[in-house]
Amino acid sequence: MKFVIVFACLLAVAFANEEAEVLKNDAEVNVLDFNYVYELSNHIKAVQAGVLKEHDTWVVNGEYEYVAPNGKLVKVTYTADETGYHPKVLEA
Repeated sequence: MKFVIVFACLLAVAFANEEAEVLKNDAEVNVLDFNYVYELSNHIKAVQAGVLKEHDTWVVNGEYEYVAPNGKLVKVTYTADETGYHPKVLEA
């Protein structure tokens, strides 16, 4: 369930700028795993993969990056599992 929330947030960021052109958009969704990657012309990129660990526990790894209003690149890598969402934010 957590991966759905993360995915929805990433999509909201991606589509907030309607003028951005989609440069890459690949996804594969299966019963026991999924992965996707997208890249937009406004420097938004995201990669995410998840595996069903147990009956209802997903383990998800991913990263996304964007250019903040101050012009700095922000990159977030994360894992999400039964213990919660664990992001690491890097600002360049």
